[in-house]
Amino acid sequence: MLKRKDFQAIQKGDKRVVRGWVMYDWANSVYQLTISSTIFPIYYNTVTRNADGFHVSFFGLHIINTVLYSWAIAISYLIVAIGSPLFSSMADYTGRRKAFMMAFTWIGAAGCGMLFFFNSSNVELGIIAFITGTIGYGGSIVFYNSFLPVIAAPEDQDRISARGYSMGYLGGVVLLLFNLLMIMKPGLFGIPEHSGLPARISFLTVFLWWIGFSRITFARLPKYTFRKRMKRDNVLTNGYKELRVVFNQVRKSRKLTRYLLGFFFLMMGLLTVMFMAATYGEKELHLKEGVLIPTILFIQMVAMAGAWMFARLSGRIGNLKALIISIFVWILVCIGAFFITNALGFITAAFFIGIVMGGSQSLARSTYSKMLPETTDHTSFFSFYDVMEKLATVAGTFSFGIIEAITGSMRYSVLAICLFFLLGLSFMLMLLKKGKPEPGK
Repeated sequence: MLKRKDFQAIQKGDKRVVRGWVMYDWANSVYQLTISSTIFPIYYNTVTRNADGFHVSFFGLHIINTVLYSWAIAISYLIVAIGSPLFSSMADYTGRRKAFMMAFTWIGAAGCGMLFFFNSSNVELGIIAFITGTIGYGGSIVFYNSFLPVIAAPEDQDRISARGYSMGYLGGVVLLLFNLLMIMKPGLFGIPEHSGLPARISFLTVFLWWIGFSRITFARLPKYTFRKRMKRDNVLTNGYKELRVVFNQVRKSRKLTRYLLGFFFLMMGLLTVMFMAATYGEKELHLKEGVLIPTILFIQMVAMAGAWMFARLSGRIGNLKALIISIFVWILVCIGAFFITNALGFITAAFFIGIVMGGSQSLARSTYSKMLPETTDHTSFFSFYDVMEKLATVAGTFSFGIIEAITGSMRYSVLAICLFFLLGLSFMLMLLKKGKPEPGK
């Protein structure tokens, strides 16, 4: 039985704890880069292309392969969005948010390991394993993000958030370089040419990397955090009640409401781009893995600089104005992507995506953290934030698939992404028009 002494106040700014927290970005971002953004989408497109073109059979349902892929992402994040309030409630009640983060880490890593067995004869296994990995990744982020205001003072959160994203991009790049070498030069590893084995091995490396480096994080984060005593509430439903409480608090704040609506549409566009960029390049532009993988790698390298660049920019002009600038760039990138026809255009778009991707994600997280009212209930507020983000992913990727299914072209789906960014921009601009002090100033 846990005693009150187990829940001692956590000293903010502890360098060892902060380094441990940042290390989880290094550990789990290999999923985002290798599985969701680069090697898996390309491998998936390759093994699901057949004599019938791009149609596959999924439990008897005949569907376009990329539509199935985008909907698998939507289903994964819908499950996370629905389930995260339950797990947040249990974490609050027990004080074991780290234990829940560890559980989702194992679920996600196991899904990545299962992808080793995915080939053209078992599309169902590949999709189920991908969904499992995505659920684990998305679920762990709920608890990971909620640690930021617990371990860092408000004035340090921009810097530490950017540091986390930069470490994540760096870690993803290091592993992707190894996997890229294995895919491009399989003979160096004793692997036959023109086989899918290098890609499948890369899925195993994600499993090992994620589990291995996350142990550093779990060794340094506090075992127990603030615990709520729920004498009258049901632990199974309390998370949803708290989500409703947070929603009511957000609704009373015009500033928070507008910010989160802008954030929702921003994430609809941004995360859909992250998930579908490689698929778009392979299917619509007919680019090969020799171009696609180095280009996605290039995005990550640029994103490391972009995250720090926007952190410095926010220090000069404020979080909100810096975030608005990043959304303007996203809109221009999407318009340009509609007209792209070759590798040069794809690489050019990739450069600008890299510049704004890390900066906009980092600023979105730290801006929200600064807007929170004084509270010890960080998990519930970040659960709400993460539910918004997951629902944005669901809406974005599902819309992407629907539009492709109707029009037969992914280019029109890209135009829809541009609309998402425009809507996000309009809400952010409303915040500036009110003339209220913005976060970071």
